[in-house]
Amino acid sequence: MARDLTPVGKQSRREGFALAPKAHKIMAKKSGIPGQHADMRVRGGSLYLTQLREKQKVRRIYGLLEKQFAKLMREAQKAEGLTGEILLNYLERRADNAVYRAGFATTRRAARQLVSHGHFTLNGRRIDIPSIRLSAGDVLEVRAKSQKSEYFKNLANVIGAANQSSLSWMKSDGKKMKIEITGSPKREEAEVGINEQLIVEYYSR
Repeated sequence: MARDLTPVGKQSRREGFALAPKAHKIMAKKSGIPGQHADMRVRGGSLYLTQLREKQKVRRIYGLLEKQFAKLMREAQKAEGLTGEILLNYLERRADNAVYRAGFATTRRAARQLVSHGHFTLNGRRIDIPSIRLSAGDVLEVRAKSQKSEYFKNLANVIGAANQSSLSWMKSDGKKMKIEITGSPKREEAEVGINEQLIVEYYSR
């Protein structure tokens, strides 16, 4: 399975946006775009560049490769409603994002790894595909075998550190190691600092 192995600190500096908690410290020490000739590349500039950078930022926030993101965008364009909001809805309802949002992991990368390693079941069936899209009524649970691992034994501490329990569309239970999807994400519950209209304009060229 293809993965983006670029260091999260480098990605964060390129996008001017902390993509993970540890990126805040890195960006505080090293400001500006990475690279030998970074001072020659001014962030902003043309409208196209602004749209491109917004697309890259959101793609990296949710951990998708270019082909995955473009495919999701095409699906959002075919659906009824505001394309940008539908795109964010699809991104939020990914299984790995739900695991992160529920506080079962401190980063989306960690959540994606937990799902891809088969630690969760969806409605009673084991899954290992992070991109599975969840719907109201779905239940994600940590497998009984996985619950015995040190990581999940300390899950309550992980959830406390993540502090991601205030979403209207899900309920998480650290003791039962269960996530229930109760509705659909609202636009304001997506990651902050996103301008989805720029992404729609980028793909409408």
